[in-house]
Amino acid sequence: MSKTPPLVLVDGSSYLYRAFHALPPLTNSRGEPTGAVYGVANMLRKLLKDYAPEHVVVVFDAKGKTFRDEMYAEYKANRPPMPDELAAQVEPLHQVVQAMGLPMLVVPGVEADDVIATLAREGREHGLEVVISTGDKDMAQLVEPGVTLVNTMTDTKMDAEGVKEKFGVAPEQIVDYLALIGDTVDNVPGVDKVGPKTAVKWLEAYGSLDGIMEHAEEIKGKVGENLRAALGHLPLSRELVTVRRDLELDVTPESLRLGEPDRETLRALFSRLEFRTWLKELESGEEQAQAASDDPTPGQPAQAYETILDEKALAAWMKRLETAELFAFDTETTSLDYMQAQVVGVSFAVKTGEAAYLPLAHDYADAPQQLDRDETLKRLKPLLESARHKKLGHHLKYDRNVLLNHGIELNGIEHDTMLESYVLNSTASRHDMDSLAQKYLDYRTTHYEEVAGKGAKQIPFSQVRIEDATPYAAEDADITLRLHEHLWPQLSAAEGQCRVYREIEMPLVPVLSRMERTGVKVDAERLFAQSHELAERMGQIEREAHEVAGGAFNLGSPKQIQEILYERQKLPVLRKTPKGQPSTAEDVLEQLALDYPLPKLILEHRSLSKLKSTYTDKLPERIDPDTGRVHTSYHQAVASTGRLSSSDPNLQNIPIRTEEGRRIRQAFVAPSGRRLVAADYSQIELRIMAHLSGDAGLLRAFAEGQDIHRATAAEVFGVGLDQVSGEQRRAAKAINFGLIYGMSAFGLARQLGIERGDAQDYVDRYFARYPGVKDYMESTREKARDLGYVETLFGRRLYLPDINARNGQIRAQAERVAINAPMQGTAADIIKRAMIQVDQWIRESRIPAVMILQVHDELVLEVDEDAVDKVREELCVRMSQAAELKVPLVVEAGVGDNWDDAH
Repeated sequence: MSKTPPLVLVDGSSYLYRAFHALPPLTNSRGEPTGAVYGVANMLRKLLKDYAPEHVVVVFDAKGKTFRDEMYAEYKANRPPMPDELAAQVEPLHQVVQAMGLPMLVVPGVEADDVIATLAREGREHGLEVVISTGDKDMAQLVEPGVTLVNTMTDTKMDAEGVKEKFGVAPEQIVDYLALIGDTVDNVPGVDKVGPKTAVKWLEAYGSLDGIMEHAEEIKGKVGENLRAALGHLPLSRELVTVRRDLELDVTPESLRLGEPDRETLRALFSRLEFRTWLKELESGEEQAQAASDDPTPGQPAQAYETILDEKALAAWMKRLETAELFAFDTETTSLDYMQAQVVGVSFAVKTGEAAYLPLAHDYADAPQQLDRDETLKRLKPLLESARHKKLGHHLKYDRNVLLNHGIELNGIEHDTMLESYVLNSTASRHDMDSLAQKYLDYRTTHYEEVAGKGAKQIPFSQVRIEDATPYAAEDADITLRLHEHLWPQLSAAEGQCRVYREIEMPLVPVLSRMERTGVKVDAERLFAQSHELAERMGQIEREAHEVAGGAFNLGSPKQIQEILYERQKLPVLRKTPKGQPSTAEDVLEQLALDYPLPKLILEHRSLSKLKSTYTDKLPERIDPDTGRVHTSYHQAVASTGRLSSSDPNLQNIPIRTEEGRRIRQAFVAPSGRRLVAADYSQIELRIMAHLSGDAGLLRAFAEGQDIHRATAAEVFGVGLDQVSGEQRRAAKAINFGLIYGMSAFGLARQLGIERGDAQDYVDRYFARYPGVKDYMESTREKARDLGYVETLFGRRLYLPDINARNGQIRAQAERVAINAPMQGTAADIIKRAMIQVDQWIRESRIPAVMILQVHDELVLEVDEDAVDKVREELCVRMSQAAELKVPLVVEAGVGDNWDDAH
């Protein structure tokens, strides 16, 4: 075993079947089968004992068909259905696995083997040793240096030599070996009468399946005839037995961390399943486990964490902070709501491995005497507000907002490790501290739940004992410093990315903080009225739907909708779910709604229900009791392309094309004496396309101020600008926007309701008229394939791990992203630059205006009535100057008493 624990990947489905067939049929006193659960859980316990992994996952097959069924309809056709006694044990086993603290994956549309193969590849790419625990012979194809198979049932291990010894061929020949011998269980056709010995002999002679097929005429006798008869299906057989290593998963190997067992759940499961020995072991071992958890974690870096409880300790740390070139800073608070949160304590670090926690408001029964919060924060205020003293944090925007509740404006925000990670590689990892510490430092941080509990039993941080709070809080500051020392050298060495970090993301932090704290005024009465009207309209739609369906049903139930549409009304099945059921997904219903009334009613009901539950019902609840305004949270490190997102509430997804959506915007109002000014960029992504592609036709159209969709229609349809019909302009608009989002001719045909051939003709004519666009798209794909990333105009980088994927569908999606990301990302960079400039102008000019909203390409300001004209003019100028493109950057602005009127 290596010194670093391996990534352990467990083939849960393989073990489930083997345990079921290998062990005697165990049942509990209620007659419920338990043998397979016991067998697999026992193997997992052995694995954990043998390998002590930090990263582990148990992978099960999902129900329903996979991509192999699409390739070959007869795949696994001979396999009998899962026995009822085994099916009854799947869910209990899943529960046991998760209660043991083991991550678990069930991915629809693929097999467990494919998930394991993908994670094995990613694990090796990240330098992890990989152990695959399975009894499946197909997995031998994955063996390579650093990847070993273990079979816990037979207690055997298999490296490359072991594969050769068992099968007679090397791991890289296993796929060809399997294709030749076939698989009767999975119904994979091989070569008739060819078994392992013949397959090995041929592979030794010709090296590969391709070599064997090329020399098929040389092989004599009946077996040679059988080989030649199989030449047509052998490539398919090879594809069927080849595991995929290029899946797009929602997890990374680093994120698959072994957690703490949920002892209460395990106790309940072991009691129900009547695993009495394990139950006794669990109960008797709890005290020992608790004692062990108090010991330092082996292998973790040395730490010296201090609790500041008196004036002397505070003075010493103040001196260290005042003389430090940079110090890490973090707050512990009473709430995640930055408008209501109060400081419980603060932590600092100046040198890695050394940190301090300053508790200020822990109020449990026997809490030790702490320094007075108000007085201590008053002492810290000059240091925290000093721009000269440089601070480092992780998501410092939150800390800045909370400190403002205590009258402290945090300045000198020099670095933020969340943003360092995000700018360095937006897709490599989640950007929370726990994930980054694991990924970059191979360090498992103390999680909040470990000191405060979880669920209904979670206590406020003010109730956490200071001796437990100190290592948790001080660790945050320490790890932030460690992460900075790891990330900053990489970021500073990448010129373009460093510029994005320095000139866009970091200056934006206080800008967003000011916007969040300002909030937006919302007319609650108007929203209440709209909620009532939406409820009435939904009731009316429900009655209409029941009439069309011929009876009552729940419009929110996919199962009932499925039954009504496909069984009762016999509507055509356009697509099936991974479980083989007719789909009721929104895009499917949209297609059906073109020809049938009921899907249209269901969609309308869904839309209104979402508006009501998400906005008209919830927004009034989000009004802050102190400010009377709604305060969203803007996120810089979520969208991979650089776009901002918002939450609690999400103000960026309010529909603008529907009357109901616009009415919600009407509830965002200006207070008395003020008005709203809304400014947005006109067709910014198309202008960026013109700039990046340098296409002469597009550049000319924008330079002349033409209606770009009308100009495109004139080019594509070969008519004069004044002869373009509304239908032609609509088609041109779909082409313009569709191409930058990677829309195919099929998608365009569907959107326009025309034949695919006609849509392809439109696309061909577009590229003939705008050859620079086609050249740009092709060169972007090539660069992305060579470099593995694309960049925005300002140097923001988006990595594309699937750009060279073997799977065509996954690769095509990565290519679409490669084309769109530079435009969407550049647009995001431009409006962020504009926000920084507009914020600076507002503060320096002291004009009576505040930024209150940012939505995609739009900025909304709240302005005193007598300053509206000046602000509107200056806003448009400053936004248009946020970037220098080869075409004009046009900004359109409106004014109103509410957000909708200002559009």
